[in-house]
Amino acid sequence: MRRRPAVRRPGRPLFRYHVWVRVSLWISVAVVTVLFGWGAWQRRWIADDGLIVLRTVRNLLAGNGPVFNQGERVEANTSTAWTYLMYLGSWVGGPMRMEYVALALALTLSLLGVGLLMLGAGRLYAPSLRGRRAIMVPAGALAYIALPPARDFATSGLESGLTLAYLGLLWWMMVCWAQPVRGRPDGPVFIGALAFVAGFSVLVRPELALMGGLALIMMLVAARTWRRRALVVVAGGFLPVAYEIFRMGYYGLLVPGTALAKDAAGDKWSQGMVYLSNFNAPYALWVPAVLLLPLGALMAAARRRPSFLRPVLSPDYGRFARAVQSPSAVVAFVLFSGLLQGFYWIRQGGDFMHARVLLAPLFCLLAPVAVVPVAVPDGQDYSRETGYWVAGAASALWLGLAGWSLWAANSPGMGYDATHVTYSGIVDERRFYAQATGRAHPLTAADYLDYPRMAAVLTALDNTPEGALLLPSGNYIQWDLVPMAQPAPGSNPNDTVPQKPQHTVFFTNLGMLGMNVGLDVRVIDQIGLANPLAQHTERLKHGRIGHDKNLFPDWVIADGPWVKVYPGIPGYLDANWVAQAVAALKCPETQAVLSSVRAPMTLHRFVSNAVHSFEFTRYRIDRVPLYELARCGLPVPEAIPPPPRE
Repeated sequence: MRRRPAVRRPGRPLFRYHVWVRVSLWISVAVVTVLFGWGAWQRRWIADDGLIVLRTVRNLLAGNGPVFNQGERVEANTSTAWTYLMYLGSWVGGPMRMEYVALALALTLSLLGVGLLMLGAGRLYAPSLRGRRAIMVPAGALAYIALPPARDFATSGLESGLTLAYLGLLWWMMVCWAQPVRGRPDGPVFIGALAFVAGFSVLVRPELALMGGLALIMMLVAARTWRRRALVVVAGGFLPVAYEIFRMGYYGLLVPGTALAKDAAGDKWSQGMVYLSNFNAPYALWVPAVLLLPLGALMAAARRRPSFLRPVLSPDYGRFARAVQSPSAVVAFVLFSGLLQGFYWIRQGGDFMHARVLLAPLFCLLAPVAVVPVAVPDGQDYSRETGYWVAGAASALWLGLAGWSLWAANSPGMGYDATHVTYSGIVDERRFYAQATGRAHPLTAADYLDYPRMAAVLTALDNTPEGALLLPSGNYIQWDLVPMAQPAPGSNPNDTVPQKPQHTVFFTNLGMLGMNVGLDVRVIDQIGLANPLAQHTERLKHGRIGHDKNLFPDWVIADGPWVKVYPGIPGYLDANWVAQAVAALKCPETQAVLSSVRAPMTLHRFVSNAVHSFEFTRYRIDRVPLYELARCGLPVPEAIPPPPRE
């Protein structure tokens, strides 16, 4: 008599875990998240770059749009999702300081990401643990939280926490999608949600499209009907495509302004290898790799494939489609995604913040072994002797990993070089700003007033009610001032200078500066994060990574209502360079680029920006005004004689 296949009753678990498995998994999740939260809180801070997004949020709340400076449409934040999540959190938080909203959101999302990573790995091993006694112990998740940079960036105010939550959620959903069991979440609601999450990747961080796009491709291959494929395309592509159209029309670019400023498509292989070495050296990352690789292989070899699952698959499903929608394929997917992201960052040159951009790739690589089961030998799949050997080997590897984690958690990191900008350009950002501000936990913009020049900028603004351009001085307690140009005697003021006094501050640290001054003060930098002119300069070959564009202050004087001759400009600047920059700004292509972000936003402007966004993204100017005049074919203005010597 043929046995009738069992039918899962509603509300019953997909896998009949032994109570040891279920309890130990949740204990592991709780212990790791508590340890991670405690460690992150001990190192809590908000980075200067984390404050940059808050300036955009202030403008959104004030009704000025998603801009860094009023009247200038520049996307100064890489993560679109983090910007609008901060906007929503600040709107709901009301009177709460934005810095505390950022701190709470970043920490919560970081903990959520680690928890989802472990739950996804726990579900991955579920079929092989059906009815068996086993203990789930944290492995890859333990290695991740042991790293000091992982705890640093859990509260930095950057999108790092959102990235962890996104990666953990996508991993967990992909494992659910791949489990070939009765009751698999394979309905249109789940498929639409998974496709939406996969497509959302590009809005979390642009390079995560490498992972989200691959997930969508896998879903399209595994889909059994064209209707299901259409659902995947629409759910996964609608929001990213809609926002890309908005970006093209509103900002006049194909990519975030930060990607243009940092030349995200460029390559600096040698610097990337320096960055990888800088991450590996303080923590001996080869040790957990040596331990986790055989541990993962051991778990894969011991994994049971229950035969009762086979009848669930439709005979016309296709061998290749079945292979794509399988746990093994999802493991390959997350490992390949981690390697691909790491490869991208090494090619791009890494970052100036120690370990920051390699944390997400590492998070992906650790996903399949975030937790691992140590099974109690029962003699079902192999002899008890073999079972004891497997359990003993797994336990020994885990104990070695736990020992390394304890050592790495107390590592001094970069040591002496942590707060020094050496030739590599890489620093421990948290320690750097803690030392520079004299505060162990710089959290608010006010905490950064103790940073060099910050308190002085408020004094300089108060002392120039008629308006001025502020340039950083060699003296850390003062700024060089360039006054606004005054109308010539007998001229119409409306034809020469704005009626309202203006202030512009030209400085690298946009976050602390932008959050400590009013929204009526224009804040720009020489790197191009918030400066549309600097964005379109060429990347310097030997510049500090992440800061390898450098616009001369002559351009800033030329591009505003400031005095352009001596004695109004500082003596270390050349009035001829300023005059040449004024002439170079009349280049028609440059005028078109600047108009795309400064002209009033109308339907015609939106369409024009979208049509020309490709050429605007590719456009580059020469940072030397004389060379820029030659590039544009413009005449060199008449030389200005030097000022008389006293």
